[in-house]
Amino acid sequence: MTLERHWQVYETFRIRFEGAATRLAEAETDPRLTGLSVSKRQFERWYGGAVKTRPYPDQCRVLEAMFGVSVDQLLGPAPARPDVRVASPLVVVPPPRPVPVLLPPEQAQVLPAGGPFSSETRLDAGTTELERQVAMAARRALRFTAMAEGSSVGPETLGQIQDEVRRLTVAYPKLALPTLLGDLVEVQDLIFRLLEHGRVKPLQARELYLLAGITSGMLAKASHDLGNPGAAMMQARTAFVCADNADHHAMRAWVRSLQSLISYWAGRPAEAADYADLGQAAAGNVRGTTSVWLACLSARAHALLGDGEATRAAIQRAEDTRAMAQPDDLDGFGGIMTFPVPRQLYYVAEATVHLGEDPALGESQAEAAVAAYRTATEDEWAFGDEAGAQTDLALARLARGEIDGAAEAVRPVLDLPIEQRNFGITSSAQRVYAALPSGSRRVGGAAADLREEIEAFTATPTSVLIR
Repeated sequence: MTLERHWQVYETFRIRFEGAATRLAEAETDPRLTGLSVSKRQFERWYGGAVKTRPYPDQCRVLEAMFGVSVDQLLGPAPARPDVRVASPLVVVPPPRPVPVLLPPEQAQVLPAGGPFSSETRLDAGTTELERQVAMAARRALRFTAMAEGSSVGPETLGQIQDEVRRLTVAYPKLALPTLLGDLVEVQDLIFRLLEHGRVKPLQARELYLLAGITSGMLAKASHDLGNPGAAMMQARTAFVCADNADHHAMRAWVRSLQSLISYWAGRPAEAADYADLGQAAAGNVRGTTSVWLACLSARAHALLGDGEATRAAIQRAEDTRAMAQPDDLDGFGGIMTFPVPRQLYYVAEATVHLGEDPALGESQAEAAVAAYRTATEDEWAFGDEAGAQTDLALARLARGEIDGAAEAVRPVLDLPIEQRNFGITSSAQRVYAALPSGSRRVGGAAADLREEIEAFTATPTSVLIR
């Protein structure tokens, strides 16, 4: 239906949706519908057919008013017969695109690092068998190249591994973990075997140790995303040893940043602050964006500790460091290895919100972070950090007593599919849950509804998808 009406562009659809909501509000004397909108992510799920549950009742009412058919028909699969006609002048929506297959690690396929901005083909449930065979052949070719070049590491093997690690670093912030974990485990294992058993020249060894450190760091982040801080720290320590063997100052600092992040979400803010300090000591003359990340991590940790002076000093240090930052070789990998401006805005907002000294400032900073992710480039966007900014905005609004505003802010997070509900996101949602007021008749209903939604959201985390 959107195709025939030329509403397949999000901005066009959003304008039509908001207009229909306003008209319906007037027609049915229901002011709650005035200004009702739809997020880009939700539109993409509706348009692509990746819908697991019916939209919320108010959204259903607006959609049915827009298209003149029931939501079940609108979002359901197209009729099997191509010659089916409908009585309405509207055409049937396109067949739904299946959601990605969530394979166990040993069966995970290769996925290009395109994310939601890419036009590249992804291997999901709709991928043809021919495309699967091509991807599997590519994986086999990498293993064969490493074997065929003998006991020494040749330039082709090293080049292929570099390309694979770079693909994964770019993909990590954009794709759900179940689609990447198998590839991460496999490439780490290959690098370890080459370092353990291959004849490696000194320069090659340094590069392989750097790649091993990056891969181990991503697996540390994966363990954290699955809610296992013990395994995350084990992988992070391996990554630090690899950084030491590569004698790479920026990589040492990056791993300390990762350890600070793991400690922060594990509920150990003092340890998180200590790791941030260790990272700043390891950074030395590092001028890449890792130095900005360290300052922001310090700000978040000190905010949880209630140290306002240290929090503000760290935020200022992050701004000063950003002004002097120059992209280094880690930034060159992109994705998880770099720290873009939207992520900095998110961390600053989170620190300010959790410090709790100025709710209005926290709200404005969280709004700035959310806006930055809405306009982020492909290289800057990350679904987890965007969700974090949304939950921080919800927390800031709750601090100001705005229940409805908090519900609006957290809505895009609660719309995330199960495969993206990692530990950090579910923990952020639980913070909103804990901040919801109780006992007031006036707000009790809205708060209770939101509390119920968050309970359902956090009931099935990403970890259940990994076998």
